[in-house]
Amino acid sequence: MADKQELARLFAEIAVLLELKGENPFKIRAYETAARILEELDGDLAEFVASGRVDATKGIGEALALKIREFLATGRLKYYDDMKAAVPPVLFELVKIPGLGPKKALQLHEKLGINSVGELEYACRENRLATLPGFGAKTQERILQGIDYVKRYQGQFLLADVWPLAEKIAAWLEAQPGVDAAAVAGSIRRRKETVKDIDVVVAAAEPEKATALAGALPGVETVLGQGPTKASVKLVTGMNLDIRAVRPEEFAAALHHFTGSKEHHVGLRGLAKDKNLKINEYGLETATGERLAIADETALYRTLGLNYIEPELREGLGEIEAAAGGELPALVAPADIRGVFHMHTTFSDGSATPAEMAAAARERGWGYLGVTDHSRTAVYARGLRLETVDEQRREIERLNAANPGFRIMAGIECDILPDGTLDYPDEVLAGFDFVIASVHSAFRQSEADMTRRIITAMENRYVGVLGHPTGRILLARDGYAVDLAAVIAAAAATGTVIEINASPYRLDLDWRWCRRAKEAGVLLAVDPDAHAPAELDYVAYGVAVARKGWLTAADIVNTRPAAEALALLCRKRN
Repeated sequence: MADKQELARLFAEIAVLLELKGENPFKIRAYETAARILEELDGDLAEFVASGRVDATKGIGEALALKIREFLATGRLKYYDDMKAAVPPVLFELVKIPGLGPKKALQLHEKLGINSVGELEYACRENRLATLPGFGAKTQERILQGIDYVKRYQGQFLLADVWPLAEKIAAWLEAQPGVDAAAVAGSIRRRKETVKDIDVVVAAAEPEKATALAGALPGVETVLGQGPTKASVKLVTGMNLDIRAVRPEEFAAALHHFTGSKEHHVGLRGLAKDKNLKINEYGLETATGERLAIADETALYRTLGLNYIEPELREGLGEIEAAAGGELPALVAPADIRGVFHMHTTFSDGSATPAEMAAAARERGWGYLGVTDHSRTAVYARGLRLETVDEQRREIERLNAANPGFRIMAGIECDILPDGTLDYPDEVLAGFDFVIASVHSAFRQSEADMTRRIITAMENRYVGVLGHPTGRILLARDGYAVDLAAVIAAAAATGTVIEINASPYRLDLDWRWCRRAKEAGVLLAVDPDAHAPAELDYVAYGVAVARKGWLTAADIVNTRPAAEALALLCRKRN
């Protein structure tokens, strides 16, 4: 029975391949019809052939009958294998997106270089399909909706897709009668860049009544399990949610336990053992089994002789030792950010004007905004021609004159070309208030070539910031091969700032490298890479990365006033 279903799949894919090649529609339809016949076929494939029905069935001609016999005899179709070998594999992933047919998928691959569903989503978020012939804003929105549908069935989720939802779930639970408190735990609370599920800890005098709320929670598709202290559900988003219910006096210990990480807890258990204590999800116990009263997580750590450890740092990477020695950093907070440098407007691939982006920045209480549209090589993003640079400069000057309490800086996101040179000559770069240099092409260079390319760019006196240093797109594309240790060393030597790109699709520089950069004396900038006003809020995800990377406000350039921050971005010019 499995044979006919597999062959039906192959015939359906052949129809897609034929459409990609621009073949005769009647030939395409013939394979689609044959696939449907096989899917609905009674009995197995061998009987279908042996009985002669394969030759008598309307919709299956002589050529298709031969292919069915070939598959039955060999388990393969040479015609399919040959066709598939000539087509980029990504096209099969793209055509799974509702509303995106083979021809449009091929166009996206050829025109925009799309090589994964994640890259397509990122391109849509950057409005690259809005002006692509044959697409437009509405098609772009439909494709995004289709991608959201497909993402339900993946096992990993971006932090930005889950964190706001988890907080809403916790708020709903906390508002229910009989619930004293509810808080998000797990990898979301530790601000991991991707997560698998949602963990919420609830305090209630009657925990079993709290877990019984699971079925009434908005957005629940299926209740997977329910007991006196735990309920597990599947949400309509495709994500699993675990609700852990404890009594109020157990809440702090349970929140700590279910926040993790495993590595952090291993270290704490060893420390507790040295003090003749045991630590578990119910708190701290003495050797005789007496449970100690723990009012909050601060008290838990204090009992173990430690300063409070922020959730973002609980990864078993030296935080316990630092807490014991009073050496934990005062982590940067969202309120410390005073402006941002990296964003795009309608002059390139953004959806809002400089005036609209500046107004959104003022609404967030910031004092400055760096406009950094793409440079001319980024044709896909409508990069700035030299005459457009002058036009944008005049617009920014006009806006600054009209709003003396807020500063718009005229920057650029300049492409780093494959040989390490920049997209504009130095005399053009000198006219910008600051320059972000980024790699947007030739991702497949060797590690040595890519490293040399980036370092060469950083040695340019006008490059103030290295943008999204590894080029990764989370759940879609790994970063290009590059020696980050060498890049960080070069940033320190040249005085180049490294960006923490706060786009939730990037979060690049990775938090694991932020601490290395700090230790090397490199300053970082938390930037949203926004293409619309609402995306300025991406800064929160960048701050989460910075906190997870042990960074303080002093390590971040844009925690400073405009003049001081700009001076740091331009210090190489002198």
